[in-house]
Amino acid sequence: MKQTAAERIAVADRPKARKEHPVLRSIVRHRQFYLLGLPGILSFIIFKYFPMYGILIAFQDYNPFAGVMKSDWVGFDHFIRLFTDPDFFMILRNALFLSLLGICLFPAPILLALLLNELRSELYKRMVQTVIYLPHFVSWVIVVSLTYIFLSSEIGLINKLLLALGGEKINFLFENKYFYPLIMSQDLWRSIGWGSIIYMAAIAGVDTSLYDAAKMDGAGRLRQIWNVTIPSIMPTIVILFILQLGSTLDVNFEQIWLMQNPLNTHISEVFETYVFKVGVGGGEYSYSTAIGIFKSVVGLALIVAANKLASRRGHEGIW
Repeated sequence: MKQTAAERIAVADRPKARKEHPVLRSIVRHRQFYLLGLPGILSFIIFKYFPMYGILIAFQDYNPFAGVMKSDWVGFDHFIRLFTDPDFFMILRNALFLSLLGICLFPAPILLALLLNELRSELYKRMVQTVIYLPHFVSWVIVVSLTYIFLSSEIGLINKLLLALGGEKINFLFENKYFYPLIMSQDLWRSIGWGSIIYMAAIAGVDTSLYDAAKMDGAGRLRQIWNVTIPSIMPTIVILFILQLGSTLDVNFEQIWLMQNPLNTHISEVFETYVFKVGVGGGEYSYSTAIGIFKSVVGLALIVAANKLASRRGHEGIW
Protein backbone atom coordinates (compact mmCIF):
# COMPACT_ATOMS: atom_id res chain seq x y z
CA MET A 1 0.00 0.00 0.00
CA LYS A 2 1.55 3.30 -1.09
CA GLN A 3 1.93 6.15 1.39
CA THR A 4 0.30 9.47 0.61
CA ALA A 5 2.36 12.66 0.50
CA ALA A 6 1.00 13.73 3.90
CA GLU A 7 2.01 10.41 5.48
CA ARG A 8 5.53 10.65 4.04
CA ILE A 9 5.91 14.17 5.42
CA ALA A 10 4.68 12.99 8.84
CA VAL A 11 7.20 10.13 8.87
CA ALA A 12 10.02 12.46 7.84
CA ASP A 13 9.13 14.94 10.59
CA ARG A 14 8.96 12.20 13.26
CA PRO A 15 11.96 12.53 15.67
CA LYS A 16 14.47 9.77 15.08
CA ALA A 17 15.36 7.45 17.92
CA ARG A 18 18.74 8.41 19.39
CA LYS A 19 21.36 5.70 19.00
CA GLU A 20 23.32 5.02 22.15
CA HIS A 21 27.03 4.32 22.04
CA PRO A 22 27.84 0.63 22.75
CA VAL A 23 30.16 1.57 25.64
CA LEU A 24 27.52 3.82 27.23
CA ARG A 25 24.90 1.11 26.76
CA SER A 26 27.20 -1.41 28.48
CA ILE A 27 27.82 0.97 31.41
CA VAL A 28 24.09 1.56 31.89
CA ARG A 29 23.33 -2.17 31.68
CA HIS A 30 26.05 -3.12 34.19
CA ARG A 31 25.87 0.00 36.34
CA GLN A 32 25.80 -1.99 39.59
CA PHE A 33 29.18 -3.56 38.81
CA TYR A 34 30.67 -0.19 37.85
CA LEU A 35 29.41 1.32 41.10
CA LEU A 36 31.06 -1.49 43.04
CA GLY A 37 34.32 -0.88 41.22
CA LEU A 38 34.12 2.91 41.43
CA PRO A 39 36.32 3.28 44.56
CA GLY A 40 39.07 1.19 42.99
CA ILE A 41 38.77 3.03 39.66
CA LEU A 42 39.00 6.44 41.37
CA SER A 43 41.95 5.27 43.47
CA PHE A 44 43.73 4.05 40.36
CA ILE A 45 43.10 7.33 38.50
CA ILE A 46 44.13 9.56 41.41
CA PHE A 47 47.21 7.66 42.55
CA LYS A 48 48.38 6.14 39.24
CA TYR A 49 47.37 8.37 36.33
CA PHE A 50 47.47 11.86 37.85
CA PRO A 51 51.07 11.47 39.13
CA MET A 52 52.22 10.37 35.66
CA TYR A 53 52.98 13.97 34.77
CA GLY A 54 56.04 13.44 36.96
CA ILE A 55 57.72 11.42 34.20
CA LEU A 56 58.56 14.77 32.62
CA ILE A 57 61.45 15.16 35.05
CA ALA A 58 63.23 12.27 33.28
CA PHE A 59 63.80 14.74 30.43
CA GLN A 60 64.80 17.62 32.71
CA ASP A 61 67.56 18.63 35.06
CA TYR A 62 64.97 18.60 37.81
CA ASN A 63 65.23 21.17 40.55
CA PRO A 64 62.81 20.58 43.46
CA PHE A 65 62.71 24.33 44.20
CA ALA A 66 61.91 25.29 40.60
CA GLY A 67 59.31 22.56 40.14
CA VAL A 68 58.44 20.39 37.16
CA MET A 69 57.34 23.18 34.84
CA LYS A 70 60.33 25.48 35.42
CA SER A 71 63.22 22.99 35.48
CA ASP A 72 65.67 23.01 32.56
CA TRP A 73 65.08 20.52 29.76
CA VAL A 74 67.93 18.15 28.88
CA GLY A 75 66.17 15.74 26.49
CA PHE A 76 67.48 12.18 26.53
CA ASP A 77 70.69 12.93 28.43
CA HIS A 78 69.67 10.81 31.43
CA PHE A 79 68.83 7.84 29.22
CA ILE A 80 72.17 8.15 27.43
CA ARG A 81 73.89 8.23 30.80
CA LEU A 82 72.01 5.09 31.87
CA PHE A 83 72.92 3.08 28.78
CA THR A 84 76.55 4.19 28.89
CA ASP A 85 76.95 3.56 32.61
CA PRO A 86 79.66 0.89 33.16
CA ASP A 87 77.40 -0.84 35.68
CA PHE A 88 74.31 -0.89 33.46
CA PHE A 89 74.79 -4.35 31.96
CA MET A 90 75.75 -5.80 35.34
CA ILE A 91 72.54 -4.44 36.89
CA LEU A 92 70.47 -5.57 33.90
CA ARG A 93 71.99 -9.06 34.08
CA ASN A 94 71.26 -9.37 37.80
CA ALA A 95 67.68 -8.15 37.39
CA LEU A 96 67.01 -10.51 34.50
CA PHE A 97 68.53 -13.46 36.34
CA LEU A 98 66.45 -12.82 39.47
CA SER A 99 63.35 -12.46 37.28
CA LEU A 100 64.20 -15.75 35.57
CA LEU A 101 64.40 -17.40 38.97
CA GLY A 102 60.97 -15.95 39.75
CA ILE A 103 59.60 -17.44 36.52
CA CYS A 104 61.08 -20.81 37.52
CA LEU A 105 59.07 -20.56 40.75
CA PHE A 106 55.88 -19.68 38.84
CA PRO A 107 54.54 -23.29 38.73
CA ALA A 108 54.98 -23.76 42.51
CA PRO A 109 51.63 -22.14 43.56
CA ILE A 110 49.87 -24.12 40.82
CA LEU A 111 51.26 -27.42 42.11
CA LEU A 112 50.37 -26.45 45.68
CA ALA A 113 46.79 -25.59 44.68
CA LEU A 114 46.44 -28.93 42.87
CA LEU A 115 47.73 -30.78 45.93
CA LEU A 116 45.43 -28.91 48.30
CA ASN A 117 42.48 -29.63 46.03
CA GLU A 118 43.11 -33.37 46.44
CA LEU A 119 42.79 -33.26 50.24
CA ARG A 120 39.55 -34.87 51.36
CA SER A 121 39.53 -33.70 54.98
CA GLU A 122 38.19 -30.13 55.01
CA LEU A 123 39.51 -29.52 58.55
CA TYR A 124 43.03 -30.61 57.63
CA LYS A 125 42.82 -28.66 54.38
CA ARG A 126 41.91 -25.45 56.19
CA MET A 127 44.69 -25.95 58.71
CA VAL A 128 47.26 -26.40 55.96
CA GLN A 129 45.97 -23.36 54.10
CA THR A 130 46.20 -21.21 57.22
CA VAL A 131 49.77 -22.30 57.93
CA ILE A 132 51.04 -21.69 54.38
CA TYR A 133 49.20 -18.34 54.06
CA LEU A 134 50.72 -16.85 57.22
CA PRO A 135 54.26 -16.20 55.87
CA HIS A 136 52.81 -13.72 53.36
CA PHE A 137 51.99 -11.39 56.26
CA VAL A 138 55.52 -11.57 57.69
CA SER A 139 57.64 -8.55 56.76
CA TRP A 140 60.87 -8.99 54.83
CA VAL A 141 62.77 -7.62 57.81
CA ILE A 142 61.62 -10.59 59.87
CA VAL A 143 62.26 -13.05 57.03
CA VAL A 144 65.84 -11.86 56.60
CA SER A 145 66.33 -11.76 60.37
CA LEU A 146 65.25 -15.41 60.59
CA THR A 147 67.69 -16.19 57.79
CA TYR A 148 70.52 -14.66 59.81
CA ILE A 149 69.44 -16.48 62.97
CA PHE A 150 69.52 -19.84 61.21
CA LEU A 151 72.43 -19.38 58.80
CA SER A 152 74.84 -16.92 60.38
CA SER A 153 78.37 -18.28 60.71
CA GLU A 154 78.61 -16.92 64.27
CA ILE A 155 75.20 -17.46 65.88
CA GLY A 156 73.41 -19.51 63.23
CA LEU A 157 71.58 -22.58 64.48
CA ILE A 158 72.51 -24.57 61.36
CA ASN A 159 76.23 -23.93 61.82
CA LYS A 160 76.02 -24.76 65.51
CA LEU A 161 74.37 -28.05 64.59
CA LEU A 162 77.10 -28.74 62.02
CA LEU A 163 79.80 -28.12 64.63
CA ALA A 164 78.02 -30.36 67.13
CA LEU A 165 78.00 -33.14 64.54
CA GLY A 166 81.72 -32.73 63.92
CA GLY A 167 81.46 -30.73 60.71
CA GLU A 168 82.72 -27.30 59.71
CA LYS A 169 80.99 -23.97 59.51
CA ILE A 170 79.48 -22.88 56.17
CA ASN A 171 79.46 -19.19 55.39
CA PHE A 172 75.98 -19.09 53.86
CA LEU A 173 75.56 -15.32 53.99
CA PHE A 174 78.87 -14.18 52.50
CA GLU A 175 79.60 -16.77 49.83
CA ASN A 176 78.17 -15.78 46.46
CA LYS A 177 77.11 -19.31 45.50
CA TYR A 178 74.48 -19.30 48.25
CA PHE A 179 72.96 -15.89 47.46
CA TYR A 180 70.50 -16.88 44.72
CA PRO A 181 69.36 -20.12 46.45
CA LEU A 182 68.66 -18.10 49.60
CA ILE A 183 66.66 -15.51 47.65
CA MET A 184 64.62 -18.25 45.97
CA SER A 185 64.01 -20.06 49.26
CA GLN A 186 62.84 -16.90 51.00
CA ASP A 187 60.55 -15.93 48.15
CA LEU A 188 59.12 -19.44 47.86
CA TRP A 189 58.44 -19.75 51.60
CA ARG A 190 56.79 -16.34 51.81
CA SER A 191 54.70 -16.29 48.63
CA ILE A 192 53.77 -19.83 47.61
CA GLY A 193 50.73 -20.05 49.89
CA TRP A 194 49.36 -16.66 48.99
CA GLY A 195 49.96 -17.23 45.29
CA SER A 196 47.93 -20.43 45.37
CA ILE A 197 44.72 -18.63 46.43
CA ILE A 198 43.78 -17.55 42.89
CA TYR A 199 44.41 -21.03 41.53
CA MET A 200 42.33 -22.58 44.32
CA ALA A 201 39.47 -20.26 43.36
CA ALA A 202 39.88 -21.20 39.68
CA ILE A 203 39.85 -24.92 40.53
CA ALA A 204 36.71 -24.46 42.61
CA GLY A 205 34.96 -23.11 39.51
CA VAL A 206 35.68 -26.15 37.34
CA ASP A 207 32.51 -27.90 36.17
CA THR A 208 32.15 -31.10 38.23
CA SER A 209 30.41 -32.86 35.34
CA LEU A 210 33.76 -32.91 33.55
CA TYR A 211 35.20 -35.02 36.37
CA ASP A 212 32.20 -37.36 36.22
CA ALA A 213 32.69 -37.82 32.49
CA ALA A 214 36.41 -38.49 33.01
CA LYS A 215 35.60 -41.10 35.67
CA MET A 216 33.21 -42.85 33.29
CA ASP A 217 36.05 -43.02 30.76
CA GLY A 218 38.21 -44.73 33.37
CA ALA A 219 40.48 -41.78 34.22
CA GLY A 220 42.26 -41.87 37.56
CA ARG A 221 43.07 -38.89 39.77
CA LEU A 222 46.27 -37.94 37.92
CA ARG A 223 44.58 -38.26 34.55
CA GLN A 224 41.69 -36.08 35.77
CA ILE A 225 44.13 -33.42 36.93
CA TRP A 226 46.01 -33.49 33.62
CA ASN A 227 43.00 -33.61 31.29
CA VAL A 228 40.36 -31.69 33.26
CA THR A 229 41.75 -29.47 36.02
CA ILE A 230 44.78 -27.99 34.28
CA PRO A 231 43.01 -27.22 30.95
CA SER A 232 40.15 -25.63 32.89
CA ILE A 233 42.41 -23.27 34.83
CA MET A 234 44.73 -22.59 31.89
CA PRO A 235 43.18 -19.12 31.16
CA THR A 236 44.02 -18.08 34.73
CA ILE A 237 47.55 -19.45 34.40
CA VAL A 238 48.14 -17.63 31.11
CA ILE A 239 46.88 -14.27 32.42
CA LEU A 240 48.95 -14.45 35.61
CA PHE A 241 52.03 -15.48 33.64
CA ILE A 242 51.62 -12.53 31.26
CA LEU A 243 51.26 -10.16 34.21
CA GLN A 244 54.38 -11.59 35.82
CA LEU A 245 56.33 -10.98 32.62
CA GLY A 246 55.32 -7.34 32.91
CA SER A 247 57.34 -7.05 36.11
CA THR A 248 60.43 -8.74 34.68
CA LEU A 249 62.84 -6.02 35.78
CA ASP A 250 61.03 -5.42 39.09
CA VAL A 251 62.77 -7.03 42.04
CA ASN A 252 61.71 -6.88 45.68
CA PHE A 253 63.82 -3.99 46.93
CA GLU A 254 63.46 -4.69 50.63
CA GLN A 255 64.55 -8.32 50.33
CA ILE A 256 67.58 -7.60 48.11
CA TRP A 257 68.63 -4.55 50.12
CA LEU A 258 68.62 -6.49 53.39
CA MET A 259 70.50 -9.46 51.89
CA GLN A 260 73.07 -7.30 50.13
CA ASN A 261 76.59 -6.92 51.50
CA PRO A 262 79.94 -5.67 50.09
CA LEU A 263 80.93 -9.21 49.06
CA ASN A 264 77.88 -9.94 46.87
CA THR A 265 77.18 -6.51 45.39
CA HIS A 266 78.28 -7.58 41.91
CA ILE A 267 75.53 -10.22 41.81
CA SER A 268 72.89 -8.50 43.98
CA GLU A 269 72.88 -4.95 42.61
CA VAL A 270 69.58 -4.38 40.77
CA PHE A 271 67.77 -1.30 39.50
CA GLU A 272 65.87 -0.84 42.77
CA THR A 273 68.97 -0.76 44.96
CA TYR A 274 70.85 1.32 42.38
CA VAL A 275 68.06 3.90 42.25
CA PHE A 276 67.99 4.07 46.05
CA LYS A 277 71.72 4.72 46.23
CA VAL A 278 72.00 7.11 43.29
CA GLY A 279 68.55 8.66 43.17
CA VAL A 280 67.39 8.91 46.77
CA GLY A 281 70.82 8.98 48.37
CA GLY A 282 72.40 11.24 45.76
CA GLY A 283 69.37 13.40 45.02
CA GLU A 284 69.38 12.59 41.28
CA TYR A 285 65.62 12.42 40.82
CA SER A 286 65.65 12.89 37.05
CA TYR A 287 68.09 10.02 36.55
CA SER A 288 66.01 7.78 38.82
CA THR A 289 62.86 8.61 36.84
CA ALA A 290 64.63 7.74 33.59
CA ILE A 291 65.50 4.34 35.03
CA GLY A 292 61.88 3.84 36.02
CA ILE A 293 60.67 4.70 32.51
CA PHE A 294 63.15 2.25 31.01
CA LYS A 295 61.82 -0.53 33.25
CA SER A 296 58.22 0.34 32.41
CA VAL A 297 58.87 0.30 28.66
CA VAL A 298 60.55 -3.12 28.90
CA GLY A 299 57.66 -4.48 30.97
CA LEU A 300 55.06 -3.11 28.55
CA ALA A 301 56.89 -4.60 25.57
CA LEU A 302 57.02 -8.02 27.24
CA ILE A 303 53.32 -7.89 28.13
CA VAL A 304 52.31 -6.98 24.57
CA ALA A 305 54.54 -9.68 23.07
CA ALA A 306 53.36 -12.35 25.52
CA ASN A 307 49.72 -11.39 24.98
CA LYS A 308 50.06 -11.68 21.19
CA LEU A 309 51.82 -15.02 21.54
CA ALA A 310 49.06 -16.30 23.84
CA SER A 311 46.39 -15.16 21.38
CA ARG A 312 48.12 -16.95 18.51
CA ARG A 313 48.27 -20.11 20.62
CA GLY A 314 44.49 -19.94 21.12
CA HIS A 315 44.54 -18.66 24.72
CA GLU A 316 42.66 -15.68 26.05
CA GLY A 317 45.02 -12.84 26.90
CA ILE A 318 44.59 -9.80 29.12
CA TRP A 319 42.77 -7.87 26.37
